Amino acid sequence: MATSIRLKRMGAKKNPYYRIVVADSRSPRDGRFIEEIGLYDPSTDPATVKIDEEKALKWLKDGAKPSDTAKSLLKKQGIWASFVVSRD
Repeated sequence: MATSIRLKRMGAKKNPYYRIVVADSRSPRDGRFIEEIGLYDPSTDPATVKIDEEKALKWLKDGAKPSDTAKSLLKKQGIWASFVVSRD
């Protein structure tokens, strides 16, 4: 099963926030997911990003592919750098 780390849109109309989830790559954006690993709220100033580093690293090591936005959030939190170091 191909898994991906991506954002799931939540919240009201014109006021979104996102959950960072691990999902089967074939499932819909807001559909079924395997595990929730974080939260992203762009409406706050500065934007709120909370990611469980342990869970994220576990899924990255298991082969989950992050979406472009999820990858940039992982880079901002420093999780991507620690994954790259541990992979080598």
